[in-house]
Amino acid sequence: MTSSPSPTPAATPGEDAARRSDGRKVLLAAPRGYCAGVDRAVIAVEKALEQYGAPVYVRHEIVHNKYVVKTLEKKGAIFVDETEEVPEGNIVIFSAHGVAPVVHDEAKRGKLATIDATCPLVTKVHKEAVRYAKEDYDILLIGHEGHEEVIGTSGEAPEHITLVDGPEDVANVEVRDPDRVVWLSQTTLSVDETMETVDALKGRYPNLLSPPSDDICYATQNRQTAVKQMGAEADLVIVVGSKNSSNSVRLVEVALGAGARAAHLVDYAEEIDEAWLEGVGTVGVTSGASVPEILVHGVLDWLAQRGYEDVETITAAEESIAFSLPKELRRDLRAEAKAATEG
Repeated sequence: MTSSPSPTPAATPGEDAARRSDGRKVLLAAPRGYCAGVDRAVIAVEKALEQYGAPVYVRHEIVHNKYVVKTLEKKGAIFVDETEEVPEGNIVIFSAHGVAPVVHDEAKRGKLATIDATCPLVTKVHKEAVRYAKEDYDILLIGHEGHEEVIGTSGEAPEHITLVDGPEDVANVEVRDPDRVVWLSQTTLSVDETMETVDALKGRYPNLLSPPSDDICYATQNRQTAVKQMGAEADLVIVVGSKNSSNSVRLVEVALGAGARAAHLVDYAEEIDEAWLEGVGTVGVTSGASVPEILVHGVLDWLAQRGYEDVETITAAEESIAFSLPKELRRDLRAEAKAATEG
């Protein structure tokens, strides 16, 4: 469902006609914003706070979005970098990006009750890594070094996984047996760049095995497709999202690749530079998969106040996927954590 910006102060008939005649408009991408995995993770933190009371600890940002993290902090969530920072006998939630098995072990040693909010699509990649490692394949994981999802997936089978950070990294890859190699990928990458990397890998390893299903998630693909459709028509594309959000950064790259003259990433409407609008008739607007719709409304309001009131939705796909909440929310975790400390 598409939301329109809030009403702006009434203009005179002459001003209305001028605005309509100058050709300014907004192309609003659909789908955009929250995906099913992000929605599940954010609700998991909110439900945990409701059921167990504050504080509830979260290892790393639950999703990569400043607004979401600040909102949850106000409700009583405490974000930590490492499991060891959580006091014994407390509840810790693992973020949507997933964690390595060693992190689960750390929580057990720390006598913590855990809620695993890993996106099910990331969990799928983890399971693929375990499966291929058991079959003694060399696993080439396409992703960005240091990203939490890559760290978590690599931790499932560190002795079998080699990170491939883009096509330019392919020349550095070494494997034991070129006939027993499989590729997997981070779920939030650019589809085009990933396939470029895969093609380069196949140039070196013709028998490279592909995963049974695409690792790049449906939401990432749909948001990139919508941006491609509007990119060629847009003079400027504004992507709402945080700089540490991989899928949001990719949307900027996809917009430029699709033909947009300029594209920028902003967390809030207030970060938009009015100079970006010089000579711009059509503005494309989208948001990353970890961005709540309220932030998009803020950008639409900001643009409407500057004459960009005509909003046209560009629909690339309809999304209806939903994931059930983590099963741990059905248990009395406070009691479990207390029992662990007394055991």
